[in-house]
This record gives sequence, structure tokens and C-alpha cells, in this order.
Amino acid sequence: MNTQMTGKDLVVTGLRDFDLKHIFDCGQCFRWNMDSDGSYIGVALGRALRIKQSGDTVTLYDTSEKDFQNIWRGYFDLDRDYGEIKKALAADDIMRAAVSYGGGIRILNQDLWETVVSFIISASNNIPRIKGIIERLCALYGSEIEYGGEIYYSFPDCETLARLKAEDLAPIRAGFRDKYIIDAARRFASGDIDEKYIRSLDAEGAKKELMRINGVGNKVANCILLFGLSHTEAFPVDVWIKRIMEYCYFDGETSINAVSEFAEKKFGALGGFAQQYLFFYAREEKIGL
Repeated sequence: MNTQMTGKDLVVTGLRDFDLKHIFDCGQCFRWNMDSDGSYIGVALGRALRIKQSGDTVTLYDTSEKDFQNIWRGYFDLDRDYGEIKKALAADDIMRAAVSYGGGIRILNQDLWETVVSFIISASNNIPRIKGIIERLCALYGSEIEYGGEIYYSFPDCETLARLKAEDLAPIRAGFRDKYIIDAARRFASGDIDEKYIRSLDAEGAKKELMRINGVGNKVANCILLFGLSHTEAFPVDVWIKRIMEYCYFDGETSINAVSEFAEKKFGALGGFAQQYLFFYAREEKIGL
């Protein structure tokens, strides 16, 4: 991987196992959207960014070498060897096919607080609606970010949301999730849920802490572990993943617990990567719908 500034843009060449469509369309994030020219525009970690890919070359527009090194390099998980991960997972025909479909997936290292709220919103929801709720939340209570002549909005901090009542969130149209968002905000703002402490725990301990938040069940907690805390062994199971696993690995219907136990034994520390490859594969092939 090499980087070079070209005017105000940073060009990264020699990227392997990296595909923006795979990264942004595998259900792990909700604030990136494709533009008409094939580039993606999004907001993460308090920054807006337009990014475009051509083969193994990726251009980050209107950014700096400093922001790339301090923010985007870690966010896109560019220092992890995904070739080795794919090689390890592709031990059976199913995972070999899944890896070939989503070979450019990288698990983003997202802000913990934003990940908590985003996956609370995701419960019993679909991706277009999740994205709409989050964008309305950010426009109402986030801070303005000027980028490329346009205004974008940061994700609102927990202190801002903690001062609100559930009814104040009515304009974002999150439904029953309003009260869960406020509960999470108050726990984070008060220190009842402490990020530094959670990061010091193993996956099991962190999961128990997260599940003290109203609206954070097993699946949502596993998503937060994977996308917000880098616990790559986490294997989130919702109804769709359950159906995918039943189709691929079980002879008929089984329980979520059975799926989770099977994934833990089969994939181990690579469970989160396996889940993302399977999710993308099933979405492309319409498995489990």
C-alpha cells in the first residue's frame, strides 16, 4: 500500500482485499451512500469524506495525509491481512463461495457510541429505514460539517441526547426505539456505561455491560462487539443469518442458540469476518429471503 497527495486528494495504491461496495453493503454501517459517479460520500468519526475506487487504487477526496493516517487508515482496517483471513475461512465450499462474493469486505472500526445507537435503531428494521432515522437524528442534533461545498452532520454526542426526552425524538420516526436511545445516552453521559472500562473487558464481560442498556439484546450486543469494539469473534445472529446458516449448514430449522454455538466452534476468533462474508453472499444470492 502506497499513498500520495494529488492536490487536495489522497491517492492510495496497491490495496488488496478491498472493495467499497462490499464494505458498505454488508450491513455494518449506515451513513455511506453511493453517488452517481460511483463514489461514496459519508460521515464517520466526526469527518465527512468522499471516496472512490478504481481497481487497487482508492482516492480520498479533499483530505490530508494526517487525516488518512490518524482516522481513515484505522477506520478501514487497512493494516489487517484479509488474505490470510479468507484463506483460513475458505475451508469448505460454502465459505469459499461466500469469500469469493464478498472478498473486498473489511470490518470498519467505528465509534462505539454511534455503533450502540445505530444498532439499537436497527432492531426489527430494514437498512433504508435505519439510514433515514439516523440521518434525521444527525440533522436534528449533530454538528454541521462543511465539506466539498456541502453541509453534513456529525453523529450527536451522548450528552446532547441525554438532555432530551423520548418525545423529543418523534421527528426522527424511530418509533419504540426512542426511549432506548435516550436510555443509552443517559447511561453513557453519566458514566454508568464507561467506554474505557468496556474496552478493558473480554467479549463476554463487555456484552454483559452492553446488555444493561434497554433495547440491547443478544444480537444487537454482538453487533456492537464486532463493529464498535473490534471483538472479531462475535457472530451476530438475527432471523436472516439464522435462515442462511440453516440453509448452508443445518438440515432444517434450528434455534438461534444452536447457530451461535455452531459458529463459535467452526469459526472461532474469525466469527465476525465469517458472518459478514455470509451476509453479503446471501444478500447477493437471495439466500434465506
